[in-house]
Amino acid sequence: MSGVLSPKGARDGQLITGDALVVRLANFVKLPHTVFAMPFALVGVLCASMVAPVTVPMVGWVVLAFTAARFAGMGFNRIVDRDIDAINPRTALRELPAGTLSLAQAKGAVAAASLLFFFASWQLNGLCLLLSPIALLWVLGYSYTKRFTRYSHLWLGVGLSIAPVGGYLAVTGAWSDPWWFLCLLALAVACWSGGFDMLYALQDAEFDRRHGLYSMPSAIGVTKAIRFSRVLHVVAVSCLSVVVASQPLGTAVPAVQMVLWGGVAFVAAMLVWEHRMVKADDLTKLDAAFFTMNGVISLGFLAVFAVARVLASGLST
Repeated sequence: MSGVLSPKGARDGQLITGDALVVRLANFVKLPHTVFAMPFALVGVLCASMVAPVTVPMVGWVVLAFTAARFAGMGFNRIVDRDIDAINPRTALRELPAGTLSLAQAKGAVAAASLLFFFASWQLNGLCLLLSPIALLWVLGYSYTKRFTRYSHLWLGVGLSIAPVGGYLAVTGAWSDPWWFLCLLALAVACWSGGFDMLYALQDAEFDRRHGLYSMPSAIGVTKAIRFSRVLHVVAVSCLSVVVASQPLGTAVPAVQMVLWGGVAFVAAMLVWEHRMVKADDLTKLDAAFFTMNGVISLGFLAVFAVARVLASGLST
């Protein structure tokens, strides 16, 4: 199958150039991929700003907390999977199997990131601190899911869906009103990220099947996994539609609603384009679909919410 596995020695994903320890650590957790879900944490902050004041330090702590949690989760995953990565041609040059980062350095970095996450949560409010161990355990737990369930993609999706919830709670210190608003926003992110992770797993379908690892592509096949991913993305867009219909920025002004509905249309169009790039018999464009399109989707949706928030603020003064 074309594009399923990269040749031995190929670089895995987008990396930062350089040999310094800080660069190796950034590549170890694919730091640029933070852009996938970080914008949704900031969307949560923007929505919360309609019911509670937001300060610059608060936004900084949100960004730090999210980045630290993601670093810990991704780094822990690399540690747990290091032996598997070593025998997979696509991942053999990752830092631990390639020896460019020691296991002690990796463990130290993950421990430091975890402590930084707890510290940032403490700086935000008591509720964030109370929930931080649960959030981190869920994120770390993802690393073991391919050992026992084909639904590991959804586990990851739920982990990333913590971003908008965390951003909202960081500002308000309380759940949303109506209660279902945060649930739908989180479900949208979970289905979106679970769907694109399922697409990313297509390239390892045969490897996973041979080595007894669980994933949707290895369990039901590449074609059906692509269809499943499409269903998840339809659900994601549907949830975003309900979120926008609920007037998340506190105003029913047509101009604001028009901008927000434009954001939903943008996300839907980008997801359609992403799926047009990925075919069961040709995965050569998978990197572009995964790295580029999902980064554009998350940043674009944040930009739409930021514009709508500015409009809402201007119209309310």
